[in-house]
Amino acid sequence: SKIKQTCLLTMIWACLSLYVNSTSISRKTVLEMGGEEDRDGAKGGKILKRFKRGWMWNQFFLQEEYTGSDKQYIGKLQSDMDKGDGTLKYILTGDGAGDIFTIDENNGDLHANKRLDREEKAFYTLRATVVNKNTGLKLEPETEFIVKLHDINDNEPKFAKELYIASAPERSNIGTSVTQVTATDADDSMYGNSAKLRYSISQGHPYFSVDPNTGIIRTALGPGEMDREKREHYQVVIEAKDMAGQRGGLTGTTTVNITLTDVNDNPPRFSQSIYQFSVPESIKTGIPVGRINAVDKDLGKNAEMYYSVVSGDGLDMFDVITDKDSQEGIITVLKPLDYEKTRSYTLEIQVQNTQTLDTRFLGYLPTKDMATVRIGIEDVDEPPLFEKASYMMEVKEDAAVGTAVGSVRAMDPDGYNSPVRYSIDRRTDLDRLFNVHSGNGSIFTIRPLDREEAAWHNISVIATEFNKPLQTSWVPVYVRLLDVNDNAPKFASFYETFVCEKTKAGQKIQTVSAVDADDPVGGHKFFFSLAMEGAYRGNFTVKDNGDNTAGVLTRRSSYSQLHKSIYLVPVVITDGDFPMQSSTGTLTVRVCTCDREGNMELCNAEAQTSSAGLSTGALVAILLCVIILLMIIVLFAALKRQKKKEPLIISKEDVRDNVVSYNDEGGGEEDTQAFDIGALRNPEAIEESKQRRDIIPSGTLYPPIRRTAIPSRDNADVRDFINQRVQDNDSNPTAPPYDSLATYAYEGTSSVAESLSSLESASSEGDQDYNYLSDWGPRFRKLADMYGAEDSDRES
Repeated sequence: SKIKQTCLLTMIWACLSLYVNSTSISRKTVLEMGGEEDRDGAKGGKILKRFKRGWMWNQFFLQEEYTGSDKQYIGKLQSDMDKGDGTLKYILTGDGAGDIFTIDENNGDLHANKRLDREEKAFYTLRATVVNKNTGLKLEPETEFIVKLHDINDNEPKFAKELYIASAPERSNIGTSVTQVTATDADDSMYGNSAKLRYSISQGHPYFSVDPNTGIIRTALGPGEMDREKREHYQVVIEAKDMAGQRGGLTGTTTVNITLTDVNDNPPRFSQSIYQFSVPESIKTGIPVGRINAVDKDLGKNAEMYYSVVSGDGLDMFDVITDKDSQEGIITVLKPLDYEKTRSYTLEIQVQNTQTLDTRFLGYLPTKDMATVRIGIEDVDEPPLFEKASYMMEVKEDAAVGTAVGSVRAMDPDGYNSPVRYSIDRRTDLDRLFNVHSGNGSIFTIRPLDREEAAWHNISVIATEFNKPLQTSWVPVYVRLLDVNDNAPKFASFYETFVCEKTKAGQKIQTVSAVDADDPVGGHKFFFSLAMEGAYRGNFTVKDNGDNTAGVLTRRSSYSQLHKSIYLVPVVITDGDFPMQSSTGTLTVRVCTCDREGNMELCNAEAQTSSAGLSTGALVAILLCVIILLMIIVLFAALKRQKKKEPLIISKEDVRDNVVSYNDEGGGEEDTQAFDIGALRNPEAIEESKQRRDIIPSGTLYPPIRRTAIPSRDNADVRDFINQRVQDNDSNPTAPPYDSLATYAYEGTSSVAESLSSLESASSEGDQDYNYLSDWGPRFRKLADMYGAEDSDRES
């Protein structure tokens, strides 16, 4: 059957070949030919004649990359019109005609003048015709033909990239695809094997392989050999060879860099099994003690690890955290250390990966690792240590000064057991309300306390070693003041209301409430009642509502503004604590005229002023009255100034006293410029009735009553100054025994000595007692002798 199929195919191929040759080599073209005569003949009704002619040529193929020195012969063009007599001329046009391709115009031989490359241009389209050399007329129309270039293997395969970058997971199975490389060949893939490629690996054995047809690179070794921790980078060289890989084919190469990516196939391991550290006992909590290190051969997240303390006597004293950057374990302090209690600690620390570990390649190896950490504690001279971190104490606000509030206690934690001295940080007790006993730490009050001013006092107590004053420590003490009922309740606000002239007995006119600065445990409980005494009891009453409020009620049905316009109702407020406190609040009730609904219409003048205010007309009237009054005062003052004053003494021969007259009334002794004599005024020296001193008194004159000056405590400095001056003048023997007397229309009111003017003195015939002048010192002794002697002579 195979033989029959082969014969059939051979016969079919032979038939096709004969058909192609007959149509290409011996092809004839029939054209219509004719000149003017033919056309005229046609016009004349003659029958046209047809001439048959045709091209005959071989199929034109040209081998590329011709290396000969002569022109390369392509083939021969021949026309049926060519009789060999040299009258025809062959003409060639089209791609490369005259440059690349030439034709012998006499015999039609076609040649190629240049070396051609099929990869640049695979075929050329040309056109040829024949003309009469003598006439230049075309004997046949142009006919196209193609000159094809036969391919030779002159191009090596080329890869798409000169360098490929690829990766594959470590521990991959044999045959795992890594990447694919692709090469191309510029030769004709439809002709021969010039473009048929085969891939091979020239470098990279035995780790990788390549598929010869597709160029896919795969792993060639098993998981045990492809270990990233042993070797991470590989360089593989791939060859592509044409001619289906046969000998003599051309070759192209490319490089593939392959990296094995990491998988988590290695657990962390400590670099050493025992670590030693030492820290002072004064180290603060949270401070690092030391670092431990574990190594993981993996990369990235596969190398991330965390540490934990799993056992040891320092399990609750220390902790370990992971440094995210260096993946080291940092040991920190959880609680304060004490050298006197424990001098060393031992920890068992475990390390493991944060990511899931691939245990297929571990076998029986453990996935975690352990290390021992020993921490020694160093002794430090520490300040005193209080028994508590803070103290909370309570004391009643009415506690007497010196009452003990509580006590604090501190001791030297070192082995020396130095005595401790206590004191209060006064920056926390600016009011100096508390003090502490320096020896036993007892806190007591040194001033009265008041919860209403401050319910809490936050102070700090300082403990200092007696032998080492620089060793100090502080502790906060919170003192709470307990409330004592020491404040009386009072009205919550000022209450003022009104009552209608016509109302009903028992009508509520106001609801009152109270407040208290105290803060009892069970809350406030106030009781309201009316004061026991007073006429208001027949007018109003108070009803306690039982909810810390009370209502003020009327006891009559009628009130009168004319009879009484304002009532002051005292309400007694009592609290319910011990000791009981009470106060009286006054409610102001105004009597007003109301309408039928009980709305206020008109109250007394005080109520109108306070509530409604003055109208604009009333204010204008008051302002006009004030202006008129001021004008009257100014006019009266002007008239008084124009009035002429009478002289004090008409006769100049009256020499009873050395009188000095002034146009204006003087201010008496207050007119001096030495110092402010107004400070010497003594209210006790003011006379009840003053008589004019510029005229002779009429009637019976009585001697002035001597008054004892009562010094004022407020003028002690002035009094001492005057006494000193009087003493200096009394002891001065050169002082004149008289006074320079100046008479004024009106004496001042501050002189204790009163007036000595003769104008006011009694007549010589009257009896007057001048003995008191001797009590005024040496300056007045002369006057006492003069007037006292006259009295004695008169008596005799």
